[in-house]
Amino acid sequence: MYKRRTAANTLLFLECVTEEMPFPIQRIQTDRGTEFTVYKVQDRLLEWGIKFRPVRPASPHLNGKVERVQRTDLAEFYSVISSEIDISNHNLDELDLPLAEWQQYYNWERVHGSIGKPPIDKWFELMHSTPLHEEVSAVFDPTKEAARIRSYSGTKVR
Repeated sequence: MYKRRTAANTLLFLECVTEEMPFPIQRIQTDRGTEFTVYKVQDRLLEWGIKFRPVRPASPHLNGKVERVQRTDLAEFYSVISSEIDISNHNLDELDLPLAEWQQYYNWERVHGSIGKPPIDKWFELMHSTPLHEEVSAVFDPTKEAARIRSYSGTKVR
């Protein structure tokens, strides 16, 4: 958890995510926040062989999965944690353990309605058909990836 949405914090978060995922991340879809559209974030994604796909403005349906997980977090995590910890004072260190426990529960135990099982069970089901990092890297063509700008005009730069 971070107090501010910055490019530096985005890179720290992405490093944690890429280290934790048991599969290669091939693409990231986000809103057009400056923490994602700055060149240093996009350049790092390019180094990692990850495609960056920001959603078009006024397209909330494209961010539906993010909206859904945030709703679940509010209902199942923050509503419980706010009765135990005062998060209004922004002492995020107090959230480290509860957040780690929530992440473990969410990914390993909690049945997700869309798949009917915890995500880890789905992962084990698909792991033999999931490409390895080397296979994904071999087909990634950085020359086909252009930097995406914050304001959407349908054009790419760089």
